[in-house]
Amino acid sequence: MTPDPKAFLTAIFDAAVAAAQPELTIRQHLPAKPKGRTIVVGAGKGSAQMAAALENAWDGPLEGAVVTRYGYGAETKRIKVIEAAHPVPDAAGLAGAQALLDQVSGLNADDLVIALISGGGSALLPAPPPGLTLEDEIAVNQALLASGAPIAAMNTVRKHVSTIKGGRLAAAAHPARVVSLVVSDIPGDIPALVASGPTIPDASTRADALSIIEAYRMELPAAVMAHLATPDADAPQPGDSGFARNEVHLIASAAVSLEAAAAEARRYGIEAVILSDSIEGEAREVGSVHAAIAREVATRDRPFPKPVLILSGGETTVTLRGKGKGGRNSEFLLALALGIDGLAGIHALAADTDGIDGSEDNAGAFADGLSVGRMRAAGVDAKSMLARNDAWTAFQSVGDLFAPGPTGTNVNDLRAILIR
Repeated sequence: MTPDPKAFLTAIFDAAVAAAQPELTIRQHLPAKPKGRTIVVGAGKGSAQMAAALENAWDGPLEGAVVTRYGYGAETKRIKVIEAAHPVPDAAGLAGAQALLDQVSGLNADDLVIALISGGGSALLPAPPPGLTLEDEIAVNQALLASGAPIAAMNTVRKHVSTIKGGRLAAAAHPARVVSLVVSDIPGDIPALVASGPTIPDASTRADALSIIEAYRMELPAAVMAHLATPDADAPQPGDSGFARNEVHLIASAAVSLEAAAAEARRYGIEAVILSDSIEGEAREVGSVHAAIAREVATRDRPFPKPVLILSGGETTVTLRGKGKGGRNSEFLLALALGIDGLAGIHALAADTDGIDGSEDNAGAFADGLSVGRMRAAGVDAKSMLARNDAWTAFQSVGDLFAPGPTGTNVNDLRAILIR
């Protein structure tokens, strides 16, 4: 007998988040102590908790600073925590980026830099090149967020309009050794794409960035486009000799968290299947596909027999068509709710593992086969809400928002569909 569906799905979410907690993962990846200084830098929604965990695990001297989202701080003694805006950068992030560059300046080959990198760092570290302004970088972020481009493509653009991303922070630390500890929120778990890789270069070029801008029809400031047309936009390449001694460790990912979620389901006696940890695409389209799978299971007992928990991870995108409120998880779930309308026995949760979906205070929402009917009774038309990207309002109207608060980690999205 399964418990209350919301309680069960919340337990699944909690298990996934617990598997990615820095206190559990950082101790397994500590680098050797250096002859010289140990400097800590970091950025992302989980960077403050990572800093606190590192302080607890490290028995030598260290100092440094990390940048995280407002409200995502943690208590630290030796590492300064700077809070800034996400998903659109602000002046606090600009100062935070400079603080990290200041931390790594003047180091020598005996020094060690430990970089604590998690998702969200791209927006938290605005560092426009000479000739560009914070307002230019804000415009770039707004265009990216509205474009519907996948996160990997967005970060390719970001790292070519920056003085800190794309490996530039590590280059500034040379000749010190840089060890990056990465919590991945990127489908496919490519460390160089997390937070646009401030300490990890990749092979993308400014030509790639220009191709992405053209493909997604982004309108960027003229100064940004002029910058991208010059060699100044070129980011360091992975083969550069300055990176030879550096190390990268992936310490948490969606794959590990999904396995933990599946194990939790089995503890309740429910079989679990993982579709993928790297699903991308338009949130509403991914929601419709998941709804089709759930309908097939509910009505025909295939491709998986009931009862079953269907899990998936990855990071979908939303192309803005209206001016409603909500994020990719609530939009996914509203499309799913429309696709399972009227089917009893299907219950779902979609949530961002960092605890925030979009710009509101919820991580996602719950839905079931009666959600659309409840919305209708509350005077809300689910199809109209989806059309104008207003999934938050739709789920708020029936009390089905999921708001666990900041979790201290970020391994992209968890989607869990229980079919009883």
